Amino acid sequence: MRDSLYVGLMSGTSIDAIDSAVLRFSDNDISIVASREHPIPTATRQAIATLSHSGADEVEKMGKLDRELGILFAQATLALLDQAAIPAQDIAAIGSHGQTIRHRPPSAGHSPEQSFTLQIGDPNTIAEITGITTVADFRRRDIAAGGEGAPLAPAFHAAAFAHAGVDRAIVNIGGIANASLLAGTELLMGFDTGPGNTLLDSWVARHRGERYDKGGNWAAEGQVDAQLLARLMQHPYLDKTGPRSTGKEAFNMDWLASWYPSLDSLDAQSVQATLAEYTAATIARGLASCDLNISEVYICGGGVHNDDLMRRLYEKLAPAKLDTTTALGLDPDWVEAAAFAWLARQSLTGLAGNAPVVTGAKAPRVLGGVFPA
Repeated sequence: MRDSLYVGLMSGTSIDAIDSAVLRFSDNDISIVASREHPIPTATRQAIATLSHSGADEVEKMGKLDRELGILFAQATLALLDQAAIPAQDIAAIGSHGQTIRHRPPSAGHSPEQSFTLQIGDPNTIAEITGITTVADFRRRDIAAGGEGAPLAPAFHAAAFAHAGVDRAIVNIGGIANASLLAGTELLMGFDTGPGNTLLDSWVARHRGERYDKGGNWAAEGQVDAQLLARLMQHPYLDKTGPRSTGKEAFNMDWLASWYPSLDSLDAQSVQATLAEYTAATIARGLASCDLNISEVYICGGGVHNDDLMRRLYEKLAPAKLDTTTALGLDPDWVEAAAFAWLARQSLTGLAGNAPVVTGAKAPRVLGGVFPA
């Protein structure tokens, strides 16, 4: 198959920005041609956060935000192509993840008929503004087939990072962390491990007015509260096995306060340190739950920039080698956007995008709806 260019768009649970990347796919290689972070206005971030929880007038709010995000995703694409001097007609398609506002998978106790996941960011608008065929709404077909709808990245991780004779894990640390376990060239399993940056970002925002703890410096100077950590490790999600996924519905500030009522009596910096330890511990626990002798762990996502979190992971995962996906040829900041470019390509070539061993779907499925230019 000749070389082809696709754009991947990703906005995750952290709602920090839209990650956009141009990917080149050839017979033997996947490479990032260009990448860009597109800002999300503060008012839009607040609207997304509000709509992520039940409230009044939801349909009206969702309709407006769906269109607003469609325009924003289109602008992100055009800005990326302008930066890279790539004509829109050179792009085969855009793969847009959209913005998740609800995720109610079977593993959270919802019946197959009541399970759903919802991402907004109108793909009709993206296709209309950019003039590029857009593929979106990737998760709901997997839900319809009895799956979790997430995580979807492991199938891409297997395509991009699997290596014969090496058992390795790919861990994405976004708002929620997920792991892909690769036994040589086989995708053994994949699942959300629990919180990534979401609790850390929310706590530092509340107590320091900052969007994130830069480098993990604040947490690094705090002391882990053993009692709080032990309580957090009792979250029922951490005992689940098999296909599973989670989100901010399960790990958020309201849950934290209800789970540990005396939270506000603790030193705020110690809580931050404990949340960092908790994030590292849940990732390590997830990796240890599989019957696989993992010799290499590669990290991608925003968590790679948290030096304190990376140090904690290094200590917990030893003797396994710990590195970022840079060592495997893809910049860790753009792996998630790359995954949705790959999913768009899978869709347009009639190939499955889900991995039933990960999501629990009854069979492989071609994912996403196609919205022609």
